[in-house]
Amino acid sequence: MPGTGAAALAWALLAWALLAPPPSLPLPQPRRPRRVAETEAAFNTTYADWVDADLLNIYAFNHSVRRNRTEGVRVSVNVLSDHKDLPVLFVVRQKEAVVSFQVPLILRGLYQRKYAYQEVSRTLCQPQTKAEVETQHFYVDVSTLSLNASYQLRVTRVENFVLRTNERFSFNATAAQPQYFKYEFPEGVDSVIVKVTSAMAFPCSVISIQDILCPVYDLDNNVAFIGMYQTMTKKAAITVQKKDFPSNSFYVVVVVKTEDEACGGALPYYPLSKNASPDEPVDQHNRQKMLEVMVSPAITSEAYVSSVLFCLGIFLSFYVLTLLIACWESCRQQKRKGLLAAMDSPSLDTASLLGHARSIPDSFLGHTPYDSYGYGSFGNGSSGSTEGVTDSLGSAEVPYSYVGQEQFKRRTPSAPTRPLSIAMGERSLENVAGRPRLDSLSSVEEDDYDTLADIDYDKNVIRTKQYLCVADLARKDKRVLRKKYQIYFWNIATIAVFYALPVIQLVITYQTVVNVTGNQDICYYNFLCAHPLGNLSAFNNILSNLGYVLLGLLFLLIILQREINYNRALLRNDARALECGIPKHFGLFYAMGTALMMEGLLSACYHVCPNYTNFQFDTSFMYMIAGLCMLKLYQKRHPDINASAYSAYACLALVIFFSVVGVVFGKGNTAFWIVFSVIHIVATLLLSTQLYYMGRWKLDSGILRRILHVLYTDCVHQCSGPMYVDRMVLLVMGNIINWSLAAYGLIVRPNDFASYLLAIGICNLLLYFAFYIIMKLRSGERIKLIPLLCIVGTSVVWGFALFFFFQGLSTWQKTPAESREHNRDCILLDFFDDHDIWHFLSSIAMFGSFLVLLTLDDDLDCVQRDKIYVF
Repeated sequence: MPGTGAAALAWALLAWALLAPPPSLPLPQPRRPRRVAETEAAFNTTYADWVDADLLNIYAFNHSVRRNRTEGVRVSVNVLSDHKDLPVLFVVRQKEAVVSFQVPLILRGLYQRKYAYQEVSRTLCQPQTKAEVETQHFYVDVSTLSLNASYQLRVTRVENFVLRTNERFSFNATAAQPQYFKYEFPEGVDSVIVKVTSAMAFPCSVISIQDILCPVYDLDNNVAFIGMYQTMTKKAAITVQKKDFPSNSFYVVVVVKTEDEACGGALPYYPLSKNASPDEPVDQHNRQKMLEVMVSPAITSEAYVSSVLFCLGIFLSFYVLTLLIACWESCRQQKRKGLLAAMDSPSLDTASLLGHARSIPDSFLGHTPYDSYGYGSFGNGSSGSTEGVTDSLGSAEVPYSYVGQEQFKRRTPSAPTRPLSIAMGERSLENVAGRPRLDSLSSVEEDDYDTLADIDYDKNVIRTKQYLCVADLARKDKRVLRKKYQIYFWNIATIAVFYALPVIQLVITYQTVVNVTGNQDICYYNFLCAHPLGNLSAFNNILSNLGYVLLGLLFLLIILQREINYNRALLRNDARALECGIPKHFGLFYAMGTALMMEGLLSACYHVCPNYTNFQFDTSFMYMIAGLCMLKLYQKRHPDINASAYSAYACLALVIFFSVVGVVFGKGNTAFWIVFSVIHIVATLLLSTQLYYMGRWKLDSGILRRILHVLYTDCVHQCSGPMYVDRMVLLVMGNIINWSLAAYGLIVRPNDFASYLLAIGICNLLLYFAFYIIMKLRSGERIKLIPLLCIVGTSVVWGFALFFFFQGLSTWQKTPAESREHNRDCILLDFFDDHDIWHFLSSIAMFGSFLVLLTLDDDLDCVQRDKIYVF
């Protein structure tokens, strides 16, 4: 049947297809056996040869190795053929190591750029031997997949492979021809410093210290694998300790990088032709650097001990000096009391000064120091009215010492001058013991801002008078103000704890990373004077901050003693403490001392690993110190209207916020500088208004209308001068300086924003301090001997301190390699550098500045507060 025949045919074709043999394929040609050519080679001989895919060249070398002498062996090759896709492979087989590299040698740079090198030289790792003399063999194998590749091979011994102590050695290096040398610790030397210098900044290079191990990592792509390393332009220095190297020796490895970007240089032009592939390697030709290396012993352990004792001796001497001055002052007071006691029938004024019972009014008896008095607001001479400034019982008016202001009168007693005023050398103290006092409210809450019954309706009158006395701005209950200003201390103590703990943890982490990775580019030390101790890389920079802590503690002790003496005077109802002098508030002083101690601690933390990410640790409490000093100056004459701790620290927090933002984002950022300059100018204007009107103004929707009204009435309708001339002069000068600083920042845009911000604070502090001194002298007041000596001495110390500060031994505004160009040797005891001297002198200068603020108005201790003028 037809269907059956078709099925049979299909099955037959299928069987044939499955059983038929496969078609014959061409057989592979048998590979020719690879030829091996072995040559007994000699040192200092150049072998010009060729190799192809069927040839393996082996060069056999032997040399004698002595146990007490190390010689370096260097293999240099140059491939003459240009087959970048078929390189020549060189393998060096030694007793304990194998080194292999290809030529052209391809090294990668930034963005995976490829650089090809036709000439390559490598120093061989030297195996150790226990025999006195041993002959060692090594072989150089040359192979390739190219059809024909010509090359030159030369093996030489390295002269001066072992570096000698305090001897300089010069050499050349390239990216494909790195160099390394061996150094062995002499007897009695526990640490050395390896210094590498070059007359040329570029090409950028890397200095590495590695243990005596094979292989040695001496190429740009692996030099950071082990050991310690740092990038270099003209200077590099690494301190090496013997305890870190069990073999008592190490390698100094010098590698030239393929690019200069890591050292702050520009990236090279990367040529790309139309037909070239982006992965095509670039030949860098002769990228060579001449260097000089020297290894010298570092300081001994005795130098550490003597430096610590020196540091302690300097600052503990201030404790001794303070104790001597306190003893001298105590003896002087005892002699003065004896002189007063020897006087016949002492007057009521004298008895009041000495705290005698008969000079104490009945209203004071039976009360604690803070129970029933405010500040110097007398019944007859009350500051509750505008006449209270110039009218007082038993006083006459004489022209005051302001130039061109005859209407500003100063009261002098009509009675003859007592012998006490002659003996004391002070302005006479009127009889204040018998004057009635206003009762204060019982509340001691910090929010009880006004404590007099009439304060709500007359403080605008009092604070806007043309001429104010301290009594006008010292009307609040002392208990309230005491608690208010103590908050400064407790707040800064709390801030210090919460700020310092994470900082310490962070810098310890930084130091651990440096020690584990060996990357010394993380921290910006002065490597030529960085003395390690334990895990710390630069112990000297940390030790030099001890002065801030010790002198800050001493200042706190001085303030404590002053407060104790003041409280004792209040307990015995001493009229001078009750009614005379600048009102005593110690909370801001305690905050200043704490800030000085924290500045030392955080500066030490910063110097554990100084870099741009933690620079704010070194400056945060500098901002606080500057702010607290200005607040203290203002508080002296304005105790009632000084800023609260909360608002003050909020403003300082804002300053630190801008510091961090400026360091991170401000470099070259025009938008940031515009915003900051506008904020700076607006803040200056607002603060000027607050100071000029003594806080008696409001920032609300009607502010513009009131400004236009003042301008119209005072400038257009009738031209009149400012009511508060002295304040206006200060604020005009302050605005000129601050506007100039804002313009400078906007135009120049300095890289170190943190220092720029600190300069703004210091300039304003110096301006206010100078104004205070000038106004104090114009007011007929005087400066006593101790504050005068402090002013002169502190100014001199500040001058020397700033000289050392501007030496600039390192800068995180540049790359680590560029920063090391500014490194210098130690200048004091072979242990401390210029920046350490800055730490010493600046801590002393800050302590002296605090003493100036503390003692500046001691001449007013016997002057009634309604005779002390506000400025």
